Amino acid sequence: MADVTITTTDSLDGREVTEYLDVVSGEAIIGANVVSDIAAGIRDVVGGRSESYEKKVEKGRTEAIEDLRAEAEERGADAVVGATFDYEEMGEGMLWVNLSGTAVETRSE
Repeated sequence: MADVTITTTDSLDGREVTEYLDVVSGEAIIGANVVSDIAAGIRDVVGGRSESYEKKVEKGRTEAIEDLRAEAEERGADAVVGATFDYEEMGEGMLWVNLSGTAVETRSE
């Protein structure tokens, strides 16, 4: 996979956007096993944080980033600008992670 830069900003330092290609997105749905997660939650909740849930969310973000990069590369982009994450609960024990932005072509200034 090509090195597609992803940024939350509308521009890239030292690079000029030469073409806006398309809106792209990457998604992941994270499932949680209620019984095992309750047991894990009892074990790992410290200071109001659950390590097992944080790892699942991190995995979802990583998968969404990989999907976004792949879609941007398919469109010939070398960067994605204006990227934002969105998280939605999709029923009991399911979390949807979405990352979207604008695929662009750039050149060094």
